[in-house]
Amino acid sequence: MTIPEFETLILEVKDQIATLTLHRPERMNAFTTTMMNELIAAFDYTDANDDVRAVIVTGSGDRAFCAGADLSSGGDTFNYDSRADGEPEPTVNGVYRDGGGRVSLRIFRSLKPVIAAVNGAAVGVGATMALAMDIRLASDKARFGFVFTRRGITPEACSSWFISKAVGLSTALEWCMTGRLIDATEAHDKGLVRSVHAPEDLYPAAVAIAREIADNTAPVSVAMARQMLWRMSSADHPMDAHCLDSRAIQARGASEDSKEGVNSFLEKRPAHYPNKVSSDMPDFFDWQGEPEFK
Repeated sequence: MTIPEFETLILEVKDQIATLTLHRPERMNAFTTTMMNELIAAFDYTDANDDVRAVIVTGSGDRAFCAGADLSSGGDTFNYDSRADGEPEPTVNGVYRDGGGRVSLRIFRSLKPVIAAVNGAAVGVGATMALAMDIRLASDKARFGFVFTRRGITPEACSSWFISKAVGLSTALEWCMTGRLIDATEAHDKGLVRSVHAPEDLYPAAVAIAREIADNTAPVSVAMARQMLWRMSSADHPMDAHCLDSRAIQARGASEDSKEGVNSFLEKRPAHYPNKVSSDMPDFFDWQGEPEFK
């Protein structure tokens, strides 16, 4: 598949790993409507490309992952009624869809693992979009800020759903109510990031995790496992998970991937999984579906 070109992103694919770089270095990779649309398109591409086994998201330059919304519009930055940057028309009862939330929901629906390599400031939507990513690594120069109350607004990008799953409710409340900046050490201590690295070691560490996935696992199984864990994280009862697990293990157990996984183990050789995410996801569950916006 031809890799799309973007205005605010750089997308590269090498050795089954896609690297998606937020690329507005002159604005500390600040978020715009164009970036929103391009991020959604980029994840559409990575899901459709069977050569991509994992996605790494990072920022351009050494200052920022994403410094949040571009504030160049001044005081009306967050006033949807006065915006002229291509924001969609109102959907239901005059309510606009939050752009950061549209990105987080697209990441949530991803069929490929998503690894955040947070190389610098991750503030506002720069912090909240990373919550929807599966594994977060940070440079020791990284700073996180859920600064919404300090800008007179509220948390967005579905973060009221995601953040307490990452750090627990008490920490989530403290960070979102105070809006203070959080250094990489505190982020690690509270579970927001998996590990902290020297700047030059950050991206290689992310690649090592992506490589572990790409070299050793069945793509369809990874896609299903990712969706099962995220979607069952707020299920009402473990029976919901039991029903989904039962269907999943039955479908996968009859697959060519399962035969290859067992035979390669018994024969002490690397596995070569034949099933593809683009064509072989079982149909008993709507893996990329989401409720209607209301």
